[in-house]
Amino acid sequence: QVQLVESGGGLVQAGGSLRLSCEASGRTGDTYVMAWFRQAPGKEGEFVAGIRWHADSTYYAESVKGRFTISKDNSKNTVYLQMSSLKPEDTALYYCASGLCLGSGCYSTRAYDFWGQGTQVTVSS
Repeated sequence: QVQLVESGGGLVQAGGSLRLSCEASGRTGDTYVMAWFRQAPGKEGEFVAGIRWHADSTYYAESVKGRFTISKDNSKNTVYLQMSSLKPEDTALYYCASGLCLGSGCYSTRAYDFWGQGTQVTVSS
């Protein structure tokens, strides 16, 4: 079983930046894609960004393109999400996820087998 632990969330003013981290431990051999999802109160979870664990390909939701950057350090089993130019609508609980998927199916929460506990990001106006 893969265990994921997120960190780096907090309170920031609009226009500010935050860097989230997700460290994986345990059985990681099945990991093919690492991704970030977010969920605001009363809303469904949505895909934010993803990265292929054994490649350099990255994927972003349209709403965060140009503002967020996903990266990884395979030697540390860690994925990062650098968030800049934050907006109040970015406020949500951010989750790290690990899964084995290909193509457009990777945008769905159903594609991921393991999830972290989440880290809260709050952006004030």
